[in-house]
Amino acid sequence: MCRRRIGVLAVQGAFAEHASRLRRLGCEAVELRRADDVAHPLDGVVLPGGESTTQSRLLRETGMLGPLRALIAAGLPTLGTCAGLILLAARVEGAGDLRGLDAAAAAGRAAVEGLRTLDVTVSRNAYGRQLGSFHAEGTWEGGASPDDHGGAGTATDGRAASAVPVPVPLTFIRAPRIERLGPGARPLVTLGGQVVAVQQDAQLAAAFHPELDGDDRLYRRFLELMR
Repeated sequence: MCRRRIGVLAVQGAFAEHASRLRRLGCEAVELRRADDVAHPLDGVVLPGGESTTQSRLLRETGMLGPLRALIAAGLPTLGTCAGLILLAARVEGAGDLRGLDAAAAAGRAAVEGLRTLDVTVSRNAYGRQLGSFHAEGTWEGGASPDDHGGAGTATDGRAASAVPVPVPLTFIRAPRIERLGPGARPLVTLGGQVVAVQQDAQLAAAFHPELDGDDRLYRRFLELMR
């Protein structure tokens, strides 16, 4: 039983799916829509997939950007997926797919003022429109989780490796690509040698959408950080 109070950023994107999964795991999921919501005690926060430019703009307009950045930098357990990964990334390359946009819209799309707390470089919409949405099977690289049976490690920092590679179902929707990891970020999930999820201290971030698949491994690691 989770019994933790977790804030889910609910300004745009797939927040309802994350909230539903967290509630199924026994957590209290609360929607974060304005600065007052962030002022209440939280055990963790989830940044969902969606449109990163829109989310970053709404974070500024609602006054949540600064308070969330301070909480995450101070060690609040955080899970960011797809657009959430872009918001967390210290460095963002590219502007995504600009086809069909006028000059003003393209310029706006290029501007993402994120949280910049995660030491990774990501490329927006790097898999391209032709691979806008696809399913794959990756490999869990983050060691054993508390509910695993067997495996080698139980460390939450991603340093221990599982005794046997564990497959993880992955759903990508016009996903960003993790291009480079800073020294503090460690791989959690890989796909064909490409890192698609990372952990840095209490921050987890994934290019895919775990809320759309049945595997709870990434959520369990997130909840483990709150113990």
